[in-house]
Amino acid sequence: MSNYSGSYSSSQSYAPSAPSLPETHNNSSYNNSSSAQSYYAQPPPPPPPSQQQPYPAPSYGQFSAYGHSAFPPGTHPDVIRSFEMVDRDRSGFIDENELQQALSSGYQRFSLSTIRLLMFLFKNPHDSLRIGPKEFADLWSCLGQWRAIFERYDRDRSGKIDLMELRDALYSVGYAVPPSVLQLLMDKYDNRSGSRKLGLSFDCFVECGMVVKGLTEKFKEKDPRYTGSATLTYESFMSMVIPFIVSYD
Repeated sequence: MSNYSGSYSSSQSYAPSAPSLPETHNNSSYNNSSSAQSYYAQPPPPPPPSQQQPYPAPSYGQFSAYGHSAFPPGTHPDVIRSFEMVDRDRSGFIDENELQQALSSGYQRFSLSTIRLLMFLFKNPHDSLRIGPKEFADLWSCLGQWRAIFERYDRDRSGKIDLMELRDALYSVGYAVPPSVLQLLMDKYDNRSGSRKLGLSFDCFVECGMVVKGLTEKFKEKDPRYTGSATLTYESFMSMVIPFIVSYD
């Protein structure tokens, strides 16, 4: 028996849209009307409109240098340019090292661990080791949403997300994570930030948030009454957890 004591909160109108996982990883809708745990006094207000899209949202579908419609219609030129700059062999696909180069130019340097998680979540259905233009555009848009959340909750402008900021940031996208789990997350991802400043760097924050979102969405499939509790078989538990702790290591 696994019990979260109602630790994931409802999807309310005050919360900004949670960065979406690909459809294959997010098949169930979830509208929970129960309240969050008492350690949240009230929901944080929504971010100002200026913070909701710090990077141009892809609108996909432009013709690329490859001579075919590789990106969905209206993709911002900066997104296309970032992809083409690292796709040196003009294959129309990029691997994890090329993705790391592309994102490092647009945000900051991403760890290979975070890159591998992103490759796993946004993988091309025809090539598990590389992603194409559509996956890249979706990934870029998703990171823009995470960046908006990071900048809003990095209240001291340290460039890091501390424990309380992480709590509020995850709650803002619908996840009231218990204190004990928050501390585990900080212990895991803070050690990876490579700085004396306590807190999560942006890439560690993205990885942490995507893992919490992915595992919570999978758990909710086993909790149709939204009680925060579920009975899992050993096989179900292992199938749920292993892709997030093995596939991108």
